[in-house]
Amino acid sequence: MNVHAPTNQTPAERALIDQFDLSLPGLPGDAAVAARRNRAFDILRAGLPTRKVEAWHYTDLRRLLASVPSPEAKGSAPSLAPLIEGSSILTVANGQAGEAPAIEGVTIAGLRDALTSGTAAGTLAAFDDHDAVGALNAAFVSDGFGLSIAPGAEIARPIEIQHLQAGGQTHARFAVDVGTGAKAVFVERQTGAAEALVSCVSELTVADDADVTWIILQEQPDTVTQLGQLSATIGKNARLTVFFLNNGGKLVRQELRIVAAGEGCEFKLRGVNLLAGSTHCDVTMVLDHDAYGATSTETVRNVITDRAHGVFQGQIRVDREAQKTDAKMACNTLLLSDEAQFSTKPELEIFADDVACGHGATVTEIERQHLFYLMARGVPEKQARGLLVKAFVAEVIEELDDEAIVEALVAKLDAWFVEHG
Repeated sequence: MNVHAPTNQTPAERALIDQFDLSLPGLPGDAAVAARRNRAFDILRAGLPTRKVEAWHYTDLRRLLASVPSPEAKGSAPSLAPLIEGSSILTVANGQAGEAPAIEGVTIAGLRDALTSGTAAGTLAAFDDHDAVGALNAAFVSDGFGLSIAPGAEIARPIEIQHLQAGGQTHARFAVDVGTGAKAVFVERQTGAAEALVSCVSELTVADDADVTWIILQEQPDTVTQLGQLSATIGKNARLTVFFLNNGGKLVRQELRIVAAGEGCEFKLRGVNLLAGSTHCDVTMVLDHDAYGATSTETVRNVITDRAHGVFQGQIRVDREAQKTDAKMACNTLLLSDEAQFSTKPELEIFADDVACGHGATVTEIERQHLFYLMARGVPEKQARGLLVKAFVAEVIEELDDEAIVEALVAKLDAWFVEHG
């Protein structure tokens, strides 16, 4: 790859280059891993993506990433109670994986050992020349976990992956392989304190007939840049449900790269963005339907207030062999202030001729007639607005087939409405 660095590098670009050159000797890995790190970082040496890159059109990373904190953490990472009581907890704090619990039917290995031995070298690659999230993570990742769920295993308790930091930089990676016919729920938590640059890459393989729910809960402070990426491959007759809740962060980019690879598989995406202050939050999904008779539905609800800016880009590609595909995507946005913004770009790219595919997007304000209806019955205006907004969002959460998870996520909604309602 020929690297052509921009002639006028931004302070963030210069800082990343300097930090990588200084950090590389101390990062875990053998010569093969170091070579992979260098190859990934070549993408960043060429410059951070701008609006000229279609996938980054609404998130000009070169402009928005004004500065990069030093790699060193600024104290101890916060402790975090599990979202669901009784969950099995895996923690990466300030870039270092903690001790893994014993979970029946699950094999767990630390990533640092795999980097040190070189066995993880093959995983450190970006998807393409514009994959800034994958490149940043591959270049700087220091630890994480690899999980393997045994075929036929039904994991009774959720497995919660906590990625925590106390400022500075944290880069973690998780690889999860769910065996044939297995069933599991994963909760990915992203939170911390102080100014930070955080990247997290999760790679999920869902084997034939397996059933997986993956929940992403992002609650970073308004001083944190959070760059996340979940890539998943779904096998024959398997089911994958992904739910995300973005609530916080200064600059957030969450990428979802899903491949419906097996005949008759099912993918569901349900997401909620609760954006306030001056947050910029971008959720970008690419879904490839590669097999016959697969189904997918994507529903995203957004509540935007203050000067926040939200983005949802959703692209569905249907391969020539993926006949009988049924894919539907919807993005609905509620603006609560005149300065709030939301940009949405749904896309369909279809090469098969026997499919049922569609998409839709709406942006609106609170319906005045609905507000008047509640107020006319004695409900104070602030409470009435809160009820309408909560109903708009909670509908998506309640589709999750787990009472404990629904209650925990609705409690997150309630806390946000108390602060921003």
